[in-house]
Amino acid sequence: MPWKECSAVSLRREFITFALLQDRDFRALCHSYGISTKTGYKWLARYHEQGDAGLEDLSRRPHCSPNRSPAALEEAILALRDQHPAWGGRKLRRVLLNRGQPRMPVASTITEILRRHGRLDPHESAKHQAWQRFEHDAPNRLWQMDFKGDFPVEAGGRCYPLTVLDDHSRFSLCLQACADQKAETVQPTLGEVFRRYGLPEVMIMDNGPPWGHEGPFYTRFAAWLIRMGITVSHSRPYHPQTLGKDERFHRTLKDEVLIHQSFRDLDHCQRRFDSWRDLYNLVRPHESLKMQTPATRYRSSRRSFPEQLGPIDYGPGDLVRKVQHNGEISYRNRYFMVGRAFHGYPVAIRYTEVDGVMDIYFCHQRITQLDLRTP
Repeated sequence: MPWKECSAVSLRREFITFALLQDRDFRALCHSYGISTKTGYKWLARYHEQGDAGLEDLSRRPHCSPNRSPAALEEAILALRDQHPAWGGRKLRRVLLNRGQPRMPVASTITEILRRHGRLDPHESAKHQAWQRFEHDAPNRLWQMDFKGDFPVEAGGRCYPLTVLDDHSRFSLCLQACADQKAETVQPTLGEVFRRYGLPEVMIMDNGPPWGHEGPFYTRFAAWLIRMGITVSHSRPYHPQTLGKDERFHRTLKDEVLIHQSFRDLDHCQRRFDSWRDLYNLVRPHESLKMQTPATRYRSSRRSFPEQLGPIDYGPGDLVRKVQHNGEISYRNRYFMVGRAFHGYPVAIRYTEVDGVMDIYFCHQRITQLDLRTP
């Protein structure tokens, strides 16, 4: 029987004590302790050379590691990790390759280097799970828009980061430090985004202000988007995963920017946001993009921003009604609510396949239905 792991040093000391008495056959003594004669002489020799310290286990670490990464390369990896503490092995490898670093190890080796040098938090590592992803097949098919959770600034007030993300490329179209969440603040900011990148086909957002209300009704801000030919979609209540890519962007923003510093005022926030947005779009590899950057997958929309909105026209077969100040329209001597967001605008009533049920359209988008079968 070999040495018992829990008391190996104690057994060795006991063995040496009996071996030094010289009144027992050495071969039989070794056999009684379950070791070979060669192992017995080894421990006896180490005891004569080092005393009790010679009975301790020696390190199994090799004297040299020919396959270990060069020290200069490890220093480059650690330096980049210190600049971006939230980046893992795959991102670090891609960025260093892009910078011309020769003979880069695989991502798992870089992760082991980070672990060996104490750069990994095991609790944080456990949080990362594989996600089932879906994306639109081209840029500008869908933009996701939301506010990141607000935080205080030293000068007083709070910062509300407005974020807009392209679904296909994960390109950050907007990261704006706002003083509030009002439509008067968001609309000019979004107008600048439209001037730079063009218009998307669809924009999805949650049901909070300024783009939604609880219930089926739209806001004046949403009506502005629809007038430009953008289809407005709202996420399901209490289902933030509908805006999953923007939510993930928010977590990255928090990990790489917000938790590392405080901010004096909104200008300070915006300067930091602009710097990090360039890093996110142009430098930082994205795992869901096969380690490419969002900028490599994005191109501007061909639909330009209209500085002046034209009149609203409908087809010859549509029944057109003007929305009154209280959000209602009149049809067949009855009044139906379509929403105050469309006050003063014409809407179209269209027949459906169901007798007595009519669709109500504002521009290209169906906004509600009329049911003539109900009192």
